[in-house]
Amino acid sequence: MGFFYKHRIGMGLACLVLAVFVTFAFCFFALSRAAAKSLSFTVVIDAGHGGVDGGVVGRTTGVKESDINLSLSRLLQEEMEGAGFYVIQTRPTEAGLYGMATSGYKRRDMQKRAEIIQKNTPALMISIHQNFFSDPARRGAQVFYREDLAASETLACLIQTSLNEMPECVKKSAALAGDYFVLNCSDTPSVIVECGFLSNPQDEALLIDKTYQRKIVSAIAAGALSFLSSGANAVKSLTKLLAA
Repeated sequence: MGFFYKHRIGMGLACLVLAVFVTFAFCFFALSRAAAKSLSFTVVIDAGHGGVDGGVVGRTTGVKESDINLSLSRLLQEEMEGAGFYVIQTRPTEAGLYGMATSGYKRRDMQKRAEIIQKNTPALMISIHQNFFSDPARRGAQVFYREDLAASETLACLIQTSLNEMPECVKKSAALAGDYFVLNCSDTPSVIVECGFLSNPQDEALLIDKTYQRKIVSAIAAGALSFLSSGANAVKSLTKLLAA
């Protein structure tokens, strides 16, 4: 009788230990997944314009900037997720972020983008746009950064260098400082990538071509990944994450 009693006690203790272990393992797994998601870095991709705000229009085909921006942003998301990063799109559809298209819609749209960036404290933010100029000969990709944020300048220079190395690049450009709301709304390393000029027929033809879209997105991603993989930036981002 004593043997069976001791056996039952032993089994009970074993079950209790197992239950505690399973609970601990489950909590550890959940926390590990959350940490892995954070430590893999969140990237915000911002497809410029949208909805009633189509942006600039292609001189030859009439293609809307907002449509090209969205297409490139989705491809960039694929690239970054394929590399293991967690991606958030400010504008995942053709619609704008302003609600009703009433007075002040542009301000509401930009404020919503700022809220998304601020809420997610990403390692970086890339805003995709297209350019337009009165002289149709002007062409090429141009990256802009916030002047008083060194990390943004570093990110912009790495992406610009990657774009300059594309075979289709006809003129190498330097990243430029720009005073834009989407760059100034947070201290996140942020850039605006003007992927080309829709006022130039050669750029326009490239930008509506799916093969070229994948090429330019790969170049943008290469610059972003170079920034994210740098040891110094990884430490800064981790410190920022732990302090949040």
